[in-house]
Amino acid sequence: MQVSVEKTSELSRKMTVSVPESVVQEKMATRFKSLAREVKVDGFRPGKVPSHIVKKLFGDRVRGEIAGDLIQSTYYEALQNQELRPAGQPFIDSIDESEGFKYTAIFEVYPEIVLDGLDQLQVTRTLSTVTDADVDAMIEKLRNQKLTWTEVTRPAQEQDRITITFSGTADGEDFINGKAENYQVVIGAKQMIPGFEDNLIGLQAGEHKTFTATFPEDYGNAQLAGKTAEFAAETIKVEEPTLPEIDEEFIKSYGVEEGTIEAFRADVQTNMGRELATALLARLKNSALEALYTQFDIAVPGTLIDEEVENLMKPYLETAKRQKLSLEDLQLPRDIFEAQAKRRVALSLLLGDVIHKNNITLDDNKVRSTVEDMAKSYESPEEVVNWYYADKSRLTDVQQMVLENQTVEWLVARAQVSEETLPFSEVMEKYQR
Repeated sequence: MQVSVEKTSELSRKMTVSVPESVVQEKMATRFKSLAREVKVDGFRPGKVPSHIVKKLFGDRVRGEIAGDLIQSTYYEALQNQELRPAGQPFIDSIDESEGFKYTAIFEVYPEIVLDGLDQLQVTRTLSTVTDADVDAMIEKLRNQKLTWTEVTRPAQEQDRITITFSGTADGEDFINGKAENYQVVIGAKQMIPGFEDNLIGLQAGEHKTFTATFPEDYGNAQLAGKTAEFAAETIKVEEPTLPEIDEEFIKSYGVEEGTIEAFRADVQTNMGRELATALLARLKNSALEALYTQFDIAVPGTLIDEEVENLMKPYLETAKRQKLSLEDLQLPRDIFEAQAKRRVALSLLLGDVIHKNNITLDDNKVRSTVEDMAKSYESPEEVVNWYYADKSRLTDVQQMVLENQTVEWLVARAQVSEETLPFSEVMEKYQR
């Protein structure tokens, strides 16, 4: 076997593999002997078909099978001999059988990574605490989760929920397909386009109003973006919100059996502290990964980027399928995923190199503590822990996350770390985006 490799770009390779005709003929002869014992040909007893008849009937098929086998066997042998690490499957081109057997494999290889200067990574560590004011704000959110609505006969005002039936036109065309019936809007919640909710203030049940509002320039539907629309609304009913009292019943509904405000505040603060710790770790991790990605601008195989784009698009494709839409209907062109896909692949390669070259190994104790922390927010934590450990694939996901976190810890320990202090609300707002 002869192998030659041509470097067509930084990561692309064109490898030509040649196998002598004698090897091909030897393998074909062996296959013909086997076929002669198995095939049935009219006029000949089983196992007695002459070899020249077998060659005439099955020569092309056998040579094709041998070609496939040779590609399978010689391709990986050639890669090993040339010390090449292909990224993805090859494209087999230019199969030549005029003199022996020759084919060309076109593929990309993994980049050579040199991680000099890891101690120069610029990483930001965010600090934050849960204050009494943060606990107060969270308790108000919990109250709002249990608010009730009471119908009123007065005009609608800010924070009321108003039920309307409305139609809308832009450039003379109906974009709602008739009317939106019994549509509920909380005034001030900013669930509608700017100006829409303001026009509902002062309406009472049974009243009609026609008004205009302008769609934002970046509105999701390109056909409506930036356009001024005319709406016609009919008020069905107006409801005002009623927040529950923070009494024993309310407190126990959140699992605090003591029923006291002191125990409730302590429980809320504990949960907020746990969420904050997760958010701070995520910010530190993102800062370290961004520094790694920025400092080491490696070439990334297009094959791996394409695979990651497919992974990123999969949830949208599934959504489109459920809604009987095409991806074009969702207005999500493939190229909007490419930058994110490239970043993910590059970081995966960089982290893998850090792990390999520095012998970072998975800490099983950290895996266990991570699973236990994840389980704390459930009613039966032990059952959740057992659920993870009962399935290897579920546990593998956690193990990969823990190993990545360990690698980030290793990087941060050697990086140039600066600190910033942010309020709880800002940390959590950015974390939940």
